[in-house]
Amino acid sequence: DSQRGAKASAMMYSLIETAKANDLEPYAYLRRVFAQLPLCETVEDIEKLLPENMKAAVI
Repeated sequence: DSQRGAKASAMMYSLIETAKANDLEPYAYLRRVFAQLPLCETVEDIEKLLPENMKAAVI
């Protein structure tokens, strides 16, 4: 019921739909992202976690 909540939901839905568009299973993709995100040290590390930069076979 807030703008912040709506923005967060939109970002999550966008990430899930982009994962699907890249032939990634959304739940497995998100599990990997949430496991790897705390280990990221640079913007490049984070960009590697974007759906278009991951291969379905890696998950």
